[in-house]
Amino acid sequence: MLNISEKPLKVNIEEQYACFDRYRNARMRTDWVRVFQITLLVSVGVMFLPWTQTITGKGQLTTLKPEHRPQTIHSTIAGRVEKWYVREGQLVKKGDTIAFLSEIKPEYLDPELLKRTTEQIEAKSLSIVSYQNKVKALENQYQALKRNLTYKTEQTRNKLRQAHLKVTSDSIEFQAAKTAFDIADAQLKRQEQLYEKGLRSLTDLEGRRQKFQEALAKMISNENKLLVSRNELINASIELNTIRNEFADKMAKAGSDRYSAESDQYEASANVAKLRNQYANYLNRSGYYYITAPQNCYITKAITPGIGETVKEGQAIVSIMPAHFTPAVEMYIEPYDMPLVRYGGRVRVEFDGWPTIIFSGWPQLSFGTFSGKVVAIDNSLSMNGKFRVLVAEDGEEWPPLLRIGAGCNTLALLQDVPIWWETWRQINSFPPNYYEPSGGGKGTKSDKDAKDGSGK
Repeated sequence: MLNISEKPLKVNIEEQYACFDRYRNARMRTDWVRVFQITLLVSVGVMFLPWTQTITGKGQLTTLKPEHRPQTIHSTIAGRVEKWYVREGQLVKKGDTIAFLSEIKPEYLDPELLKRTTEQIEAKSLSIVSYQNKVKALENQYQALKRNLTYKTEQTRNKLRQAHLKVTSDSIEFQAAKTAFDIADAQLKRQEQLYEKGLRSLTDLEGRRQKFQEALAKMISNENKLLVSRNELINASIELNTIRNEFADKMAKAGSDRYSAESDQYEASANVAKLRNQYANYLNRSGYYYITAPQNCYITKAITPGIGETVKEGQAIVSIMPAHFTPAVEMYIEPYDMPLVRYGGRVRVEFDGWPTIIFSGWPQLSFGTFSGKVVAIDNSLSMNGKFRVLVAEDGEEWPPLLRIGAGCNTLALLQDVPIWWETWRQINSFPPNYYEPSGGGKGTKSDKDAKDGSGK
């Protein structure tokens, strides 16, 4: 009704007539039907929207290269902490001095250790020169004995040849004297026969006997001379053997002395090499007194802070964190989901402390997550009963303020499916669709495949 009159009505007409209630109820039912229809249509439409299947996991921030991870610097030698050159949290460059250690082992306490070792090396080197000279002298002596042996041998051989010739000559003279003796003997016998027959005089017989005695004496003299010559030949042969044996002994002694000198020389050379090795060890050890930074890094904690504290060989002195590193995420997944992860697979990472808005099935609509790809998968279970997966940056730089060890949540992206399919899978507790990037799962996936995640 129109409110034409300025006077208010005291009676509510809509309350007096039931038709107004029926009209109001019918209108409300129509509105609810329309809302239901719209909701149903929207729900059905949403069920056909694409949904990215995911595998969730937790992890922490690490580095891609082992040398970029937190580490400790150890003392190479045993020593005592004398001075610190850095403080915790300070940035140091490669080669900067961190701390200074002093010596505590008795065998290295001598301040003139390097100098005295050098003197020992020089002395041993001079002894090597002396042995070398001795070896040369003995070699010269050996060569001289060898030449003398040659000369003496040739001289004795000539003497032996002369003895041979003299024996031959005396033998011929002996044979001639023997022949003369035989002739004289035969003539004496004929002379005696003629004398007995009266054909020769006694004077002729005595003259023949005298010649016989002269022939006998000459034969005996020549025989004696022959025997003397033979003895000289034997003496010459003995002298030749004596000279050979004598010089052989002298040359053997000279050679033995030379070999002994060479042995002493080699031993001195070995001692010099050993001393040089010790000198190099002492020199290198003196360089270990200063603990230096192996790379550009931050000093995180002094493990042995006290001045005067002693450290053992290989004991940690300070812990450091490299100044520059390539971040990565250690993601841990259930063994149930392990067959679905492949090298090069896409992963979205949510870092602790970083504002995020996550839509699990629509990673492209999420805010505050960063893209990554799988670069390593462990072949055995970790201590927590899960498999460790290493995720690196994938074309998108991660926040620069991240710290190693910070926690994070990960979403490993699998295949795109309709929402109704994912709902049906969740209701039936089926695993996600098997997903394998192009390239046979060897991490050689193209950027296009990395975006759509279909693996086709």
